Amino acid sequence: MRISIENFTKSFGDTTVIEDMSLEIGDGEMLALLGPSGCGKSTTLFAICGIHRMNAGRLLFGDADVTEVSSQKRNVGVVFQNYALYPHMNVYENIAFPLKVRKESRAEVDRKVQEIADLVHIGELLQRRPVQLSGGQQQRVALARALIRKPDILLLDEPLANLDAKLRLEMRSEIRRIQLATGITAVLVTHDQVEAMSMCDRIAIMDKGRIVQLSTPKDMYENPSSAFVAGFLGNPPIAFLEGTVADGGFRLANSRVTLPVPSGIELPGDGAPIRFGVRPEFFQPGNPLKVSGKVSFVEIQGREELYDVTLENGAVLRSIQAQSAGFRLGEDVSWGIAQDKVLAFGPDGNRL
Repeated sequence: MRISIENFTKSFGDTTVIEDMSLEIGDGEMLALLGPSGCGKSTTLFAICGIHRMNAGRLLFGDADVTEVSSQKRNVGVVFQNYALYPHMNVYENIAFPLKVRKESRAEVDRKVQEIADLVHIGELLQRRPVQLSGGQQQRVALARALIRKPDILLLDEPLANLDAKLRLEMRSEIRRIQLATGITAVLVTHDQVEAMSMCDRIAIMDKGRIVQLSTPKDMYENPSSAFVAGFLGNPPIAFLEGTVADGGFRLANSRVTLPVPSGIELPGDGAPIRFGVRPEFFQPGNPLKVSGKVSFVEIQGREELYDVTLENGAVLRSIQAQSAGFRLGEDVSWGIAQDKVLAFGPDGNRL
């Protein structure tokens, strides 16, 4: 089911949260609404499911205008952060509840519950109460309850926020597997860029009620439109170097170091402030564009080692390297930047 949001505006009292936003989500696509708290992503999700009414604009499911249709009649499945399971019902009853509201036959309910339980791998848990389940199991029950009614659209509001790291990893792949298996159009709201990049076909990054970039995870990571987007994607995060244009190059602030600018970048005039963005994988000992500093932080992560290198002017670059790197805290190093991978941003934060 294709979703079209046209010129969407939403206000709460005198506060406008979303203004004139348009977005199209393709049939069978999984799209992430990604951004910091308060950017409007949950408001957008709640407008799609009908919890929030739109102050202006239109919402279409396929060719049908559902702007004024009640939430109960939109045939949308929603999975909330807190799962919202009924504690007095067992797993079977929680999953079956939407079908019993429709007054479907007992035999049909039994068949559908077993089918969806097998899909989400909880077939052996049907007689347990929610309190007897782990967080990951509760999440699967909530997902099964949302899917059993055969919704046209699946909406996921921070569905993994309450899970530990191992369960988050497991459920990321499970939710994506189920979405692909059912072919359902899905919208994921998250502030976790790893979730967005690993689970979704496209990402819409939001800031202050606007979509600032809409693209595939790979394209957005490699070609961010602004420093805000570049800083939101990547773990460890990108490092920014402040400086100015000097003789066609980049003069590092409070330093005599001048770095060449990647080809294809149109620079403002000499003296203009710009920022270089360098991702950790592109700051490595073997790269040719050398800068010197001192290792100021070391974090061992098993197969990888993370380093912060503080330059002479106090700026910090990050590096992610293989386990065998073995550099020590306080060690003087001269590592290189991959020149063709540097991102340059103007004083307004936009990509040059």
